[in-house]
Amino acid sequence: MATVLDGIIVGVREDLAVRRAALPSAALESLVSQAPPALDPMPGIRHADGVAVIAEVKRSSPSKGALAAIPAPGDLARAYADGGAAAISVLTEQRRFGGSLADLDTVRAAVSTPLLRKDFIVDGYQVTEARVHGADLVLLIVAALGDAQLRDLHDQATGLGMTCLVEVHDAAELDRALALRPVLVGVNARNLKTLEVDPRTVTDLLPRVPPEVVAVAESGVTGPADVARYVQAGAGAVLVGEALVRHGDPADAIRSFIAAAAAVTRTTSGAARA
Repeated sequence: MATVLDGIIVGVREDLAVRRAALPSAALESLVSQAPPALDPMPGIRHADGVAVIAEVKRSSPSKGALAAIPAPGDLARAYADGGAAAISVLTEQRRFGGSLADLDTVRAAVSTPLLRKDFIVDGYQVTEARVHGADLVLLIVAALGDAQLRDLHDQATGLGMTCLVEVHDAAELDRALALRPVLVGVNARNLKTLEVDPRTVTDLLPRVPPEVVAVAESGVTGPADVARYVQAGAGAVLVGEALVRHGDPADAIRSFIAAAAAVTRTTSGAARA
């Protein structure tokens, strides 16, 4: 039986075919040299106070439908940067999430913060697109890719100077992800096959991520308490979309997430010294 993820990928491939027909691979690759060098997000993520927040520009989702109109994604991105976001994630999948590469372009022009192209990457063409449109990171979802394809896309992205956020949902996927020697591993509380959210997926898997890899908790964040719980379990970063786009003051929301995480970090450090 086809899953939600399967249906999304069918649409992604159909839309990709249209873009590739309009701009063949050779023409796209010729544009890479015109893009500014990719930014390295890792210093900001590794040295964040309490937790690094990856704030998401997200209009809708398959599970919740419309979330926010976001008529000016650049303005939202600037608010995220003002709040202290270590990176900004931009949804570019159109059918289910209402995003586009135009959103990525707009956000890139608005901020100097490292940008993640958040999409269902299944083809090297999309990785090249991400770089051409100013992305510094790409998302690789282990559940959507075979091992060889995962390796090839990871190598392509890093060869272009980008950083990969490798997303997992269970222990077997985590093992596959760690075989890549990644710097960022995302643990998603949302099951992409059913869209159900279980924060225990994150809290159970985070302790299994090696200390040299930054663990990113994804989904299930509604407020500072959720961020604190994920940080206690070992998250070095959180990726948050819905809670921010629905908040009246996203910059303040990010500051509250960082403060909650810093309080956990101080408490943990104090206990360790005692």
